[in-house]
Amino acid sequence: MSCQPTNPPATVDIAALRDRYRQERSRRIRQEGQAQYVPTTHHGAHAEERAGEHGAEHGAGAATQIYAGDPHTPVTPRDAVSEDIDVAVLGGGWAGILAGWHLHAAGVTDFRVIDHAGDFGGVWYWNRYPGLQCDNDAYCYLPLLEEMGFMPSKKFADGHEIRAYAQSIARRAGLYDKALFHTIVDALTWDEATGRWRVTTDRGDTIRARFVIMANGLLNIPKLPGIPGIHDFRGKMFHTARWDYGYTGGTQAAPVLDRLADKRVAIIGTGATAVQAIPFLGRHARHLTVLQRTASTVDARNNTATDPAWAATLEPGWQRERQQNFHHAAMETLAPGEGDSICDIWTEINRNLAAQFDAEGWPQSPQEYAAKREVMDYRVMERLRGRVDSIVEDRATAEILKPWYRYLCKRPASNDDYYPTFNRPNVTVLDVSATRGVERMTARGFIANGVEHEIDCMIFASGFEVTSDLDRRWGIDRIEGRGGLSIYDHWAAGYKTFHGMMTHGFPNQFFTGFIQGGVNASTTETFNQQGRHIAYIIGQALARGAATVEPDADAQAAYVAHIRATAIDTSAFARECTPSYFNNEGADVTDERGEKRVRSYLGETYGPGFYAFEALLAAWRATGRLDGLRLAMPAEAAPAI
Repeated sequence: MSCQPTNPPATVDIAALRDRYRQERSRRIRQEGQAQYVPTTHHGAHAEERAGEHGAEHGAGAATQIYAGDPHTPVTPRDAVSEDIDVAVLGGGWAGILAGWHLHAAGVTDFRVIDHAGDFGGVWYWNRYPGLQCDNDAYCYLPLLEEMGFMPSKKFADGHEIRAYAQSIARRAGLYDKALFHTIVDALTWDEATGRWRVTTDRGDTIRARFVIMANGLLNIPKLPGIPGIHDFRGKMFHTARWDYGYTGGTQAAPVLDRLADKRVAIIGTGATAVQAIPFLGRHARHLTVLQRTASTVDARNNTATDPAWAATLEPGWQRERQQNFHHAAMETLAPGEGDSICDIWTEINRNLAAQFDAEGWPQSPQEYAAKREVMDYRVMERLRGRVDSIVEDRATAEILKPWYRYLCKRPASNDDYYPTFNRPNVTVLDVSATRGVERMTARGFIANGVEHEIDCMIFASGFEVTSDLDRRWGIDRIEGRGGLSIYDHWAAGYKTFHGMMTHGFPNQFFTGFIQGGVNASTTETFNQQGRHIAYIIGQALARGAATVEPDADAQAAYVAHIRATAIDTSAFARECTPSYFNNEGADVTDERGEKRVRSYLGETYGPGFYAFEALLAAWRATGRLDGLRLAMPAEAAPAI
């Protein structure tokens, strides 16, 4: 069942809006880029040395304090593990769970899943803040629904439901017996003599794995703003990824934050997390101050419960069909006659364009399509700004909350209670874009726009390391392949991979995430595709008795050239955007050709699309030849890098 297009303003002054967007971007850009955030590696002992010029003044020690420990599960003492295994899967979130699922399906059973959390779930394990839900369609986002016989309770499932479902998949695949929780990997080194990866951890483990899968996810390492004076603050501080219900009251399932009734609370950030948490803070705190650098786009939520009658009509293959529809509507384009089954903020632009094209005729070239999409982008963003005016009563507050940028410059959000929260007398929003953030923290609170504000609690909704340097994103001190080559050095000027999942010089190592491959509108489907492909290669290598498998250098170079030749250049768009994790805080990086480019959180995406990439991988597997990979038998000498 599809839905009707929306009715955004028919005419907008695009030239004036472009100028306004540029002005708003320039007010927010910080020359420090990612350096404005303190590295929050899990290794507390290394936090200050990796904080660079910020040092203790800007919060390296505070990062250690805020992120230390696991507030959800006590650490169970155990003896150090020393063992030889076939596969080490690093990460117990969606990427690791799906890798384990596909390894199990491929008959590979001798593996470990290693994670610093106390259970499976990844971002859904750590994040338990009030109001937490998935912010895109749960029927697409939650993987393996048909295989598991599971149906989400509503369109945007609650975080605790998602966590429980992820853990049920891990149980079904037998992953718990293979898990090492509360375990931080500190180094991965390739041992040429044994043909294995040496995995060492903070628990004293030494695991010698034939294969390693990097499944450490996209939302793995929280970020902390490098605010001067953060050590001076005498009140409570925590990150939304370490929500402290002992302080706020309530639980994730029943977020009645009654212990905030006498507390003055501030929250830094108005991204997707804060949009969900702020209504609960505003409802319960004595006073809430929201510190905003860049407003979010926040549409109506309309979070409907799953209709049993609808669910009863679904036929086998329904989830893949729905995922394809979501992907087309959110990231590519709907085909003529293909309705929008998702019907939310993610699909509005393409839904409206399809209706327009049905009436006027479909574009005959990509350039014509792009031009018409840009116009619809400006129209839809104008509608969303009008929504702010229709809900927020105070005009000055409404102006602060309006988003001034192109659609997808910041992650779209939806929430029915967010804007009404700012009509409460105990809620204030402060625009800190002029000073590009909070100026300083003091013993009693913080200084913004030259004024000190006294608070009892500071909450950081400052997100995760998504487009920052790779060592910050992964939080592993040392990853060394053949000849001691560091992966961080190997990829410093740009990714070099085969299928986006392997790289020459790092045998038997596999990567997940947005690197050089297909990207689905549902991140989990990207992980699902990668897990299936990786499990196939490992299964083949084991079946053939190969000691190592890695890309041939020439085949890798040809693949990278193919990726870049087919890529859709979005750098101009990214440079227009306000700073965020989508575009590495607006900072350029230098590639191997010495050229400046924008580091996108999507990596280098396969231009023909996700399902074209899926077909490419399927055709490659169907030959059974493993073209482009070199399988070395145990007696063979290691190839030179």
